[in-house]
Amino acid sequence: MSRLGVLQVDSVNVLVRSHYLPAFSRIGPYPRKQLDELAYKKRRLFEYWGHQASLLPVELHPLFRWRMNSDPHHRYLAWAKTNDKLLKVVMAQVNDRGPISASELTDTKRGGGGPWWDWGEGKAALEYLFVTGRVTTSARRNFERLYDLPERVIPQDVLSTPTPSDDDARRALIEFSAKALGVATVSDLANYFQMSKTMVRDLVQDCALQSVRVEGWTQPAFMPNKTKLAPRFEGSALLSPFDSLVWERPRTERLFGMHYRIEIYVPAPKRIFGYYVLPYLLGEELVARVDLKADRKASALLVKGAFPEDGQKPAAIASALRIDLERMAEWLELDRIDTSSTRGDVGDKLRSVRRTSRST
Repeated sequence: MSRLGVLQVDSVNVLVRSHYLPAFSRIGPYPRKQLDELAYKKRRLFEYWGHQASLLPVELHPLFRWRMNSDPHHRYLAWAKTNDKLLKVVMAQVNDRGPISASELTDTKRGGGGPWWDWGEGKAALEYLFVTGRVTTSARRNFERLYDLPERVIPQDVLSTPTPSDDDARRALIEFSAKALGVATVSDLANYFQMSKTMVRDLVQDCALQSVRVEGWTQPAFMPNKTKLAPRFEGSALLSPFDSLVWERPRTERLFGMHYRIEIYVPAPKRIFGYYVLPYLLGEELVARVDLKADRKASALLVKGAFPEDGQKPAAIASALRIDLERMAEWLELDRIDTSSTRGDVGDKLRSVRRTSRST
């Protein structure tokens, strides 16, 4: 977390909640409860709009106060202007009853009894209070947010940290983004913490970054001062669609030549690769796309599709991928890997790779 600075939180659970995957991709199997404990027990992480809904190190809280205080583009802003009384009612319930979920709000408009008269409005009120920093996430229950006051969640030493000027905070976030990305264009830097390109372009020259040229890129790029080039990467990893290495699709294409799109919202007959497709990193290339699903009832990791990128050798990919699939199945506490109906050229080879006792 200190290196990436952000884990995007997403509700899709066809494989595993996406915020658990980046650490698995980088360090291998780990107890997922450790991430939950960091966020909701040890309070080392907090939830906010970093890159979409995100988990962030609490040390970054002061750097996001400018957004809490002045985000004019938030989708609930227009609604909030005409619902001040309702916001006060919801805020009072959080104060008196927090941690509280949206479904636990009670109807004070009609006597105070029973569930909230309009769950959508209650949720909108909580989300507006969340983005403005007046409430925060205390915990999650079956993935539903439980809201509470920041002073009951965020460590006091963090809350008491002086708030930097807006520009100083943004410059710090730009520099953090550059360290996390390694090398980045203005667009890449803006995307990391969801800032505008104009904002980044105006501030980037004042950051502790050096301007560089990347072969094949048409835009100027930046990297942190005194950066040491890493040795060649020889590992492999299955990547979440929401992993910071690939979440900005134009950058993914610039770096790896993969035109990657998530097809969750594409009607099934029009999907090319599958519903929940993970890019597969082998060495320094994205060599394949793997469509995965955790069948928890059958305790099986379903490999629904495995497709090589152009010019890649399916047999070589399958040999490495089998090992990573085994690791993932064990991490997810699934008993077996099912490749019986895997589509794609890599899928054909997967079935012929020597299987371990965990596989079928």
